[in-house]
Amino acid sequence: MTQEQERGRLASATGFANESRFLGALLGRGYNASKVDLPHSTYDIVVELENDIIRVQVKTVGRARSVSFTGGTRGGADRTYRSDEKYYVQSTETSDIVVGVESLQSNGEAQVDFYFIPTLFIERLGQGSLSVNRIPAAKNRWDLLNRCKDKEFVDSFDFFKK
Repeated sequence: MTQEQERGRLASATGFANESRFLGALLGRGYNASKVDLPHSTYDIVVELENDIIRVQVKTVGRARSVSFTGGTRGGADRTYRSDEKYYVQSTETSDIVVGVESLQSNGEAQVDFYFIPTLFIERLGQGSLSVNRIPAAKNRWDLLNRCKDKEFVDSFDFFKK
C-alpha cells in the first residue's frame, strides 16, 4: 500500500469515527437519531425533533482547522475513483446542517468539539469551506441544531462572535 493510499484509509476511518462520535453525543443527550445507510445520500445522520426531521452532514475538522462544505466526490481509500456523482456545496436542498467534528487527539479523543453550521448560513456565506477559527460562536452550540431551519434565528445568530 502506498503512503497516499494509507492516508486515504486513515481519512476514511477518521470520517467514520467522527460520524459515530457525533451520533453517540446525540444519543447521549436524548435525541432520537439514526445513521443513514444510503451510500449516495447527501447527509449522514437524521435527527427527529418534534415532528420534524433534521438532515445532518458530518465533516471532520481538518489539520488546517477548516470544515469543507463540499460533496459528490470520493474521498478516503477510494479517492482516485470518480463516479457519476456531481460536485456540490451543501445547501438546504442537500442537508439542514453541517456539523464539523474536531477530535483533539489523533488516537482517540481527549476532547471532542462540534461546530454547528446550518446550511441556511452556508448558502448566505457562499464558500466551499470555512475555518472554525472564524466561527467560535458555533462551537458546541446545540441550540443551532434544534433551530437550524429557523431562518430568522440563523440570520440573527452571530457566528463570528467570540
